[in-house]
Amino acid sequence: MRLCVFEATAGSGPGLIVGDEVVDLRSAAPHLSPNPVDILAAGPAGIEAIERAAKSGRRFPLSQVKLKAPVGRPGKILGIGLNYRDHAKETGREPPTTQMWFNKQITSLHGPFDPVLMPAVSTALDYEVELVVLIGKRGRHVPKERAHEIVAGYMTGCDYSVRDWQRATPTMIMGKGFDTHAPVGPWITTPDEAGDTSNMALKCWINGELRQNGNTGEMIFDVASQIEHLTKAFALEPGDLIFTGTPAGVGAAFTPPKFVKVGDTVRVEVERLGAIEAVITQETATPRIG
Repeated sequence: MRLCVFEATAGSGPGLIVGDEVVDLRSAAPHLSPNPVDILAAGPAGIEAIERAAKSGRRFPLSQVKLKAPVGRPGKILGIGLNYRDHAKETGREPPTTQMWFNKQITSLHGPFDPVLMPAVSTALDYEVELVVLIGKRGRHVPKERAHEIVAGYMTGCDYSVRDWQRATPTMIMGKGFDTHAPVGPWITTPDEAGDTSNMALKCWINGELRQNGNTGEMIFDVASQIEHLTKAFALEPGDLIFTGTPAGVGAAFTPPKFVKVGDTVRVEVERLGAIEAVITQETATPRIG
């Protein structure tokens, strides 16, 4: 199934995508959490509640609703670096033998079709199409063969990166965590519908020009290996997001670099998960407190 968070003139909240319509789940089951993560974290009971609500919930044409980030405020947004061999090669580096992790700030979480900000402090804004994993159960020391047990679903994401800030320090955290730079969506696709995550096409277009065209089968560390590695150090919890790496074709790899500009349209898509799209909009450095 595909779960979303939507806004419409006559309703809003968690929804179920059915064909070209959105079913308003809370119109039939007001007790359901507004956050789809909570519903999925309830396990079989949550799935049953969705299925019951879908039979009588109000329906809206998908074309007439605004889709928002389909997850509430996550505890962690984690990203792995250089996880595709062709991407490592285009950066001039050897494929890593150890997983390289960074975090994106919680305020970087963004809606699937909302404008993405060009930072007031940089113009070196880059794009990275990625498969995003949504955690649905708490897990610690989870072996590869059981990693699927803590996955609630998958989304398409774009790991926007401010390259000059990223390269200024060895941790990459500052360049990866700017506000609006972790859009995800357009909905959560549950594992049964997502299918084999080791064979998914990933694509990114800038103003209609195809820049990235890869496949998750090219990952150095697959999803299960990433979960196993992370949970050796700390618990993964419901709502946590994992950005699983990007294939070749990022703007920084061109000579000269092809960073995005204000007014550009960035569209990223993962096979069977849907596409998200953003127009790059200039940020102003107006002080805001409170």
